[in-house]
Amino acid sequence: MKRLAVLMAVCFVDMLGLMLVAPLMAFYATSMKAPEWLVGPLISSFAVAQLISSPIWGKFSDRYGRRPAMIIGLSASAFAYVIFGFATSLWMLFASRIVQGLGGGTTGVAQAYVADTMAPAERAKALGWISAATSAGVVIGPFMGSMAYAFGTAVPGVVAAALVLVNVFFAWKWLPESRVTHTHTPSGQQLPPGRSIKQALWDIIERPTEPALNVVIGVLALYLKDTYGITAKTIGYFFPIFGIVGVLMRVSLVGWFNDRFGEVRTMQIGTVALLLGLLLMPLPAAILPQAPAMVLFIVFLALVPVGTALLFPASTSLVSQRTDRHELGLVMGAQQTFRGIMSIVGPVGATITFAVWGHGVPFILAAAVVSVALVLAFRERREEPVAATA
Repeated sequence: MKRLAVLMAVCFVDMLGLMLVAPLMAFYATSMKAPEWLVGPLISSFAVAQLISSPIWGKFSDRYGRRPAMIIGLSASAFAYVIFGFATSLWMLFASRIVQGLGGGTTGVAQAYVADTMAPAERAKALGWISAATSAGVVIGPFMGSMAYAFGTAVPGVVAAALVLVNVFFAWKWLPESRVTHTHTPSGQQLPPGRSIKQALWDIIERPTEPALNVVIGVLALYLKDTYGITAKTIGYFFPIFGIVGVLMRVSLVGWFNDRFGEVRTMQIGTVALLLGLLLMPLPAAILPQAPAMVLFIVFLALVPVGTALLFPASTSLVSQRTDRHELGLVMGAQQTFRGIMSIVGPVGATITFAVWGHGVPFILAAAVVSVALVLAFRERREEPVAATA
């Protein structure tokens, strides 16, 4: 539990820094005369870099350890925030996102760390606690970003960089290595050669994850700005919805759902909640005056973190249970890569359709994507919970 607590603290501060600047990205870009459709590629540039780096970081962590991979990745994020803080042009914003994405490829490493240190039956619950820590960062980060913005456009990036540098020191001093080198099985047989990155990607391609969340985050700031008149100084009041609901779900209900229904059924319930949230979000603005429409919009928006809180830990736990221990870093990194694919396609498609076809269309398209994930989720075989071993 001590290792889990330290990892939770590291993940919390990492997400805190990310959410200090992420909600402001659309406002910074449009202030530099970028068209609204370009916000999608800007957001997706992070995912492109993360897509490339995730399986590489996973393979690196399998060979050299989880701890050095996480420390190097966090250091890259700190440098990215400095670039963001002092950006004076669009290319600097793009550079910031790319550098941050290269460091952000260690998300799968953190998941592998959990799988290293927890029994199979406890992994979904532990991943839920890790997600709760990151959700707490989602709660606090946007508030801090909007407050810091009031002191100058460079301040959010500088504050985020300082926090992450503290996080690097914290991880270096108190986060122990979790990876155990195994070259033979308990019976003395040599382990088979590890899979290539390409093989690991194909082995997890049918695992539904959380493709639509990135679409929502990518277009949400633009939607709130144009539909409800939200500004850079007030956007911090909306993004914490993801974190508040996520913390409540992951601390109190995710473990209960997994114990009561098992990972597969929990994954299915989460996908349904996510689908409903996306489908209903554009409805209030089309039929109600602004004030009541915003209230109802927030209610439907809350279904998105409810769904992902159930979906993400359960699907990741299933992947870890069906993976050989000596390949956990590679496979977790590969799983993160497929999330990264939707993190690229989602924001680009969302902002283009937002600008061309209408403000509600991105949410409908995201719901269509989730409907495919729903079909895949209901194709998964149900298994009895794995008993904890001594």
